[in-house]
Parts: sequence; C-alpha cells; structure tokens
Amino acid sequence: QVQLVESGGGLVQAGGSLRLSCAASGSIPSISTMMWYRQAPGAQRELVAAITRSGTTNYADSVKGRFTISRDNAKNTVYLQMNSLKPDDTAVYYCAAKRLVTTYWGQGTQVTVSS
Repeated sequence: QVQLVESGGGLVQAGGSLRLSCAASGSIPSISTMMWYRQAPGAQRELVAAITRSGTTNYADSVKGRFTISRDNAKNTVYLQMNSLKPDDTAVYYCAAKRLVTTYWGQGTQVTVSS
C-alpha cells in the first residue's frame, strides 16, 4: 500500500506561482513513476506531469515551459512548481504513484487562478 498526501494548493492571481508537494508513505521502494494529474469542473482528469525514479520527466503540452516536476527520493516527496499560472490551470490537482500494476491517488488539492 502507498499513501499520498498533497499540500500547497491555494488561490493565486494569473501570472503567479505555486508549489505543490506530495509526500508518500508505505511501500516506497517499489514506487516507479510519480505523477500529477488535474481535473477541472466538468472535465476529465488529465495528466499534467510525470517523473520516473531515475528522473525522466514528461509534461502535458499545455504546461511545458511553465511547470516543473521534481522528486526527492530521500524524502519520498514529489513536487510540482507551477509558474506563469493561467486561469485555465484552475483545477483540483492530484498526486499519483505507480507501484507495480497499481496506481495510488492522493486526496487532491485545489488550485484556483484568478484573472
């Protein structure tokens, strides 16, 4: 089992920045990829960014150049640095961790970007 707890969401003006954190506990060594998803009202959940245990990253086109995912394996924590935020970035952001064939989810943290 893996438990994930997100923090760092909030309200920010367009152009501002936020840093999300996700602390993992449980069966940590077997976690491979960690991910950030988001879900806006009335929309499907979408992958924002992913990072493998070795540090390879992948981003949605909509956030490339603005968001950075990073991972501290010693602290079992993954981060999402979000810069140049836009109102379209408003969503609930979820941390996810892939362990073997199972994906575990955090409870989500709200990010609201005002225009």
